[in-house]
Amino acid sequence: MARVKRGIMAHKKRKNLLKYTKGFRYGRKTKYHLAKEALLHAWTHAFRDRKRKKREKRQLWDIKINAASRELGLNYSKLITQLKKENIKLDRKILAELAEKQPQVFKEIINQIKQLKKGGN
Repeated sequence: MARVKRGIMAHKKRKNLLKYTKGFRYGRKTKYHLAKEALLHAWTHAFRDRKRKKREKRQLWDIKINAASRELGLNYSKLITQLKKENIKLDRKILAELAEKQPQVFKEIINQIKQLKKGGN
């Protein structure tokens, strides 16, 4: 059986891993063992924080919608309930953007909901 020298593949494997440690400090960017450990943690945190980012964005949208709708005499929970009841399909991201950047349009939506609410009851 022929002898297999694995130096080339081992070097390639290490080089590929060290590609991802650009910007790390001290030996974590150059030493394979430290880099591997650092990436293990870094990728775990990155995965977790992508989920956290979505959660925080949604909380921010809710706060913006609530603040804007309270100025117009409706609180967040009643606004969302009425939107669902009247089958107005605007998600929270769009509502928050309207509340912040186009308050006149948001005001029209609130007025429309109030009119529908009066007509329905």
